[in-house]
Amino acid sequence: MDSIKYIDSIFKAAFDIFIQDAEDGCISTKELGKVMRMLGQNPTPEELQEMIDEVDEDGSGTVDFDEFLVMMVRCMKDDSKGKTEEELADLFCMFDKNADGYIDLQELKVMLEATGEAITEDDIEELMKDGDKNNDGKIDYDEFLEFMKGVE
Repeated sequence: MDSIKYIDSIFKAAFDIFIQDAEDGCISTKELGKVMRMLGQNPTPEELQEMIDEVDEDGSGTVDFDEFLVMMVRCMKDDSKGKTEEELADLFCMFDKNADGYIDLQELKVMLEATGEAITEDDIEELMKDGDKNNDGKIDYDEFLEFMKGVE
């Protein structure tokens, strides 16, 4: 699994959390701000409306996953300084379910499987290997920062 698929799977997991109760499988404009903040972005209401207008191709007032992905890619490109350490810390905490300061193989697996994408054990192990620079079987915060900065 390459870095693009990894980031896509993170976005898919976040998107899926917010559409659990949605009948149409889309995020309403009201929920979009929550999703963006969860993913380390902090748009103003005006920026949020502008982002929605730019990607809401069908004029539905909601954002489907394809529209959401386009929006997130644009946000990442527009963020010339990359993610701040605080934003990356929030993302790390999303993965570190037991709050022990590490992302272990099981935590990585649960998060990636939540995306609903077809992810093999080999893909998950490869991501762990890529992120786990000191080969201790888990990804600490510094390793996570290094990995994520490489993705951007």
